[in-house]
Amino acid sequence: MKTILIYLISGFVVGVLPLVAQPSTRSAFPTGAQIRDLLVERIDKERQSVGIVVGIIDSTGRTTISCGKFDAGDNRAMDGNTIFEVGSVTKVFTSLLLADMAQRGQVALTDPVAKYLPAGVKMPERNGRQISLEDLATHTSGLPRLPSNLSPKDAANPYADYSVEQLYQFLSGYQLTRDIGPQYEYSNLGGGLLGHVLARRAGMDYEKVVRSRICEPLGMRSTSITLSDDMKTRFAVGHNATMQRVA
Repeated sequence: MKTILIYLISGFVVGVLPLVAQPSTRSAFPTGAQIRDLLVERIDKERQSVGIVVGIIDSTGRTTISCGKFDAGDNRAMDGNTIFEVGSVTKVFTSLLLADMAQRGQVALTDPVAKYLPAGVKMPERNGRQISLEDLATHTSGLPRLPSNLSPKDAANPYADYSVEQLYQFLSGYQLTRDIGPQYEYSNLGGGLLGHVLARRAGMDYEKVVRSRICEPLGMRSTSITLSDDMKTRFAVGHNATMQRVA
């Protein structure tokens, strides 16, 4: 396993709060036409994106609203089948997996992370307290955002060559700088570690356990880490703030 911070691919974006301005009355939700107007403004006028798909799930069912295209040189229109890299939203899948395994009695939220690591790995502790699975899920473990021994060969894909052995080496030598629990600090390291130990507990790799416990039961056939040939044809190209292609 060469990657501890995994990226899932999703063909459906649920929730529009990051994209939609708050309506004048809290009880009124923007109409489809209003949402599309906002997307047109974001894409055609403000040039903040080349294409956006919004998925809405409410009491009336499911709706998708889209605007834009795959890329400057690709005029295909986006729709509800377009595949997007969701990046750190993967952490939601990891925490959902934790909840599922806790409900099944396979782990407890209060279990120390060390319980699911090899005996030779020393997890950081502080003031007699151990880091729990829940601490990792809530970003209150005291672990930093990134491990100090992360030195990627490719800055555009920084976790590709970070090994489990490097992870264990970092954990065994790290001293926490603050107490576990009371303070929130976003940690990619903690999120990746949680996915790693849950996969170890399940006895399968991370992608397989997420697919078997979450994606397959929910019929999420376009959610994966490894892209099929069909998914590759539906994959939206990433762009940076200046609308240039990125990996």
